[in-house]
Amino acid sequence: MFLENTINSKSQTGWIEIICGSMFSGKTEELIRRLRRAQLAKQRIKVFKPTLDIRYQEDQINTHNQWFLEAISVDSPKEIPVRVEDCEVVGIDEAQFFDESIVEICNLLANQGKRVIVAGLDMDFRGRPFGSMPNLMAIAEYVTKVRAICAKTGALANYSHRITTNQHLIDLGEKDKYEPLSRSEFWKILDLEKRKK
Repeated sequence: MFLENTINSKSQTGWIEIICGSMFSGKTEELIRRLRRAQLAKQRIKVFKPTLDIRYQEDQINTHNQWFLEAISVDSPKEIPVRVEDCEVVGIDEAQFFDESIVEICNLLANQGKRVIVAGLDMDFRGRPFGSMPNLMAIAEYVTKVRAICAKTGALANYSHRITTNQHLIDLGEKDKYEPLSRSEFWKILDLEKRKK
């Protein structure tokens, strides 16, 4: 379990925390947990998400089990710095959908002394690194990889298998479009799909 940095010094710089994993692994749930703890500690927070994420409410981040926090939808990470001058903790959900500028923005915010907590998918439905997440993980002080439970075997799962035929990189959905799979099950299915082509 991740424990928050307890050093409290005015000269301390900020830092970046990454929460990554597959679909249904609890990434947003962990993001909300950390942000709520910051609120309990009387820290000012702001939460952001890409406008692309329209699965739930436009002004919230939501978990599959109905946890939520108010959030601001932005088209670009470059919109974030001007909106966080008065806060100490910045939360960003679904970071894989942002362009490469998310890396620069997270560094900027951390260098301004802010705690930056970022959640996102680390791999796409093909099992490849997703968007800017690998670069965010490289610059972060803390990386937490959460896992789901494999829909086929009950083992730990860290792959998001798309169960529809859509081949576009981005296809928003829930259990109607994705299932979490373990390594062995994921690659077994991908191998079968390649043979059918």
